Amino acid sequence: MAVTVQECLELQLLEVEMLLSMFPKKGEINLDEDAVPGVQRYLRNADGALPPRLEYSIAIDVGEAKVKVDLQVLLPHMYPHVAPQLFARSHALHRQQQLQLNTRLASHISSLDSGELCVYEAVQWVKENSLPYLENSKISSESASKEVVVKETLHRMWIYSHHIYRQELRKKIFDCAKKLNLTGFCLTGKPGVICVEGLRENCEGFWRAIRYPNWKHISCKHVENVETEGSVDNLRLFRAFEDLQLQAHGDYGLRNDYHMDLGQFLEFLKQHQSGHIFQILFGVEGKLSDK
Repeated sequence: MAVTVQECLELQLLEVEMLLSMFPKKGEINLDEDAVPGVQRYLRNADGALPPRLEYSIAIDVGEAKVKVDLQVLLPHMYPHVAPQLFARSHALHRQQQLQLNTRLASHISSLDSGELCVYEAVQWVKENSLPYLENSKISSESASKEVVVKETLHRMWIYSHHIYRQELRKKIFDCAKKLNLTGFCLTGKPGVICVEGLRENCEGFWRAIRYPNWKHISCKHVENVETEGSVDNLRLFRAFEDLQLQAHGDYGLRNDYHMDLGQFLEFLKQHQSGHIFQILFGVEGKLSDK
């Protein structure tokens, strides 16, 4: 018998409820406050659009020193019959140790039976298997303690345009972001929004490249800078440069009426820890409507 999306989402909610009871302290589980209600609304009325995928993180204490390792969790709608996206990260791990840890974690999860809930299994595996990587990272840090610490800054730019339609312009935006190793997104339509994040010089190079004289009504609304002694990749909110496609209001035949669904856009921002940006871009506080 084929498994339905509704059945999978019900299992996901049960698993989240179990995890919240096992990690009750504030800060142990970071879950957007509207994530679970959004899935519940869909389950009450499955005729509407699918809800945003459940995404949360779990702070795991490792070793006697209680070093924090965060397990990032992103659940496809058909999880547990489709593998979850899991990523363990810690400021105490160098990039190579983090890569090795996640490679082994992925291998372990792939060895489990398909169709079984496995986030708690992943939590236990991280708790029991992270210590050697943390110890190796500490040894590496101590051996390099006399070296000059080089700090890097993650630069994130939020760019607003009255609209973005032209294919040649969109191609330039995506080509430029890829060339400069930037992550973020481009929201096509009316209004148009671009976010790029990466090294400061690359973001500024992107802004210079796309802001040509013929593009009117475009502005950089907000800039965020986060300094780190590690890699800026650990601070990115986006894993790639996304082509953000949302539903539109109005007459699809009239380009000027192609207004994007800002409720969906607010949901997208909240999924990427950026809900505060909505008011900066549009001058109003965003509110999600029941679906």
